[in-house]
Amino acid sequence: MKTYLFLDFGSTFTKLTLVDIEKEEIIATAKSYTTVATDVTEGYQKALEALNAQVKEPYEVVKKLACSSAAGGLKMVSIGLVPDLTAEAAKRAALGAGARVIANYAYKLNNMEFDEIKRLNPDIVLLAGGTDGGNSETIIHNAQGLADHGVKFPIVVAGNKAAYDEIKKIFDGKVDYYFTENVMPKLNEINVDPAREEIREIFMRNITKARGMAHVEDEISQVAMPTPQSVLKAAEALAQGSNDEEGIGDLLVVDVGGATTDIHSLGYGDPTKPGVFTVGLEEPFAKRTVEGDLGMRYSAMSVYEAAGNRMVRRYLNTSGIDVEGEFMKRYTNTSFVSTDQKDIDFDETIAKICVDLSVKRHAGIVEPVYSPMGVVYSQRGKDLSEVKTIIGTGGVIVNSSNYSEILKAAQFRADDLNSLKPRQPKLYLDKSYILSSMGLLTMIDKNMAIRMMKKYIIDLGGVDTVGFDVDEPEYTDVEQLNCHH
Repeated sequence: MKTYLFLDFGSTFTKLTLVDIEKEEIIATAKSYTTVATDVTEGYQKALEALNAQVKEPYEVVKKLACSSAAGGLKMVSIGLVPDLTAEAAKRAALGAGARVIANYAYKLNNMEFDEIKRLNPDIVLLAGGTDGGNSETIIHNAQGLADHGVKFPIVVAGNKAAYDEIKKIFDGKVDYYFTENVMPKLNEINVDPAREEIREIFMRNITKARGMAHVEDEISQVAMPTPQSVLKAAEALAQGSNDEEGIGDLLVVDVGGATTDIHSLGYGDPTKPGVFTVGLEEPFAKRTVEGDLGMRYSAMSVYEAAGNRMVRRYLNTSGIDVEGEFMKRYTNTSFVSTDQKDIDFDETIAKICVDLSVKRHAGIVEPVYSPMGVVYSQRGKDLSEVKTIIGTGGVIVNSSNYSEILKAAQFRADDLNSLKPRQPKLYLDKSYILSSMGLLTMIDKNMAIRMMKKYIIDLGGVDTVGFDVDEPEYTDVEQLNCHH
């Protein structure tokens, strides 16, 4: 039989998925510890042996594609002009490309900041600033500073195109640089896809070699993209569909990990209520946010700091439990595996907090604005209230027998009236970890990827949300809205 083989070189595990092309079925999956400290082919070969042990008949691999987040994944620094505008647009472009944004800067940088960027040693810097035809002085200043400090990492320039000739003169012979379209060509209008694609191309050419993957290129067709971007591409295909396959509409993907919680939303997020106007930066259809302080192990103490005992008690009866001690136990022993029910319950409580806070930060908010015409309402960020599909992934969710209870933390609550979190979503589980593989499959056969996601995620059935008061409040009672501030 003819097959596709998809590989995900994760920070902890290398995961393999073998797909029967004709039947559009998953034949087998396998995983092994990622051996990035030595040679990733070692972990790959172990996973391949485990995979082959499951397959009962000969198969031919037509194509092998891989994504990777090994050794910390793609680390980026983004630079813009104004924090809430081009700097934010640059950050969104980097996140959408599957990067971990380790620093974000705005305005003219000083020598201390240039030195800091050099010490951070990111894989790529995304340099933005100014709308087309607007301010060019700042991006030129920042380009000159990067060149003068002798940075050795690639720089993607995605700012005011009027500055490109001058930046070319600055960078030629000194810096590995790439020009692409402005992430904000007009005020409040974002254009992140060209920068995302340029980042992906650089990742394919350079980053995989730096991660000890030179040998694996003989084994596979290509390392196509960072794992988070592959998940985003899969979710986008499932939401929008194609010319031949219907999409399922707006959706949310929630991925809780050991160090971070990633949220992917697919939808324009326009206001769903009359009389609400939008403010702030335009939202992309495919949006990814990464909460670096919300994770199950490496970020456990920052979860506790963000939540406090009151939020923990919302999800768990803490009587007789040393709450801070439980968080500290996981923070100081990141390889800790919960085996007894009390530890499992506490892990699921941490997961609920991560889901609750990360979706709250990702979703937009609605607030009253007093005008000569009376009270109107402004929306900042995406309105996710009508999103009907939430897909959960990540170890703590996938391995939980209570995944629906964890995912319910993503939905709207009456005690947080300003939030535009989903109100009555249906909850699904990426039980087979196929989202990253399906993102790779979209590069070969998008229609097949959509059909397989429907088969292995959607058609397996979701859980209708229950347990919260999701009555629709009307944005008419200003006192009711303000009492939650």
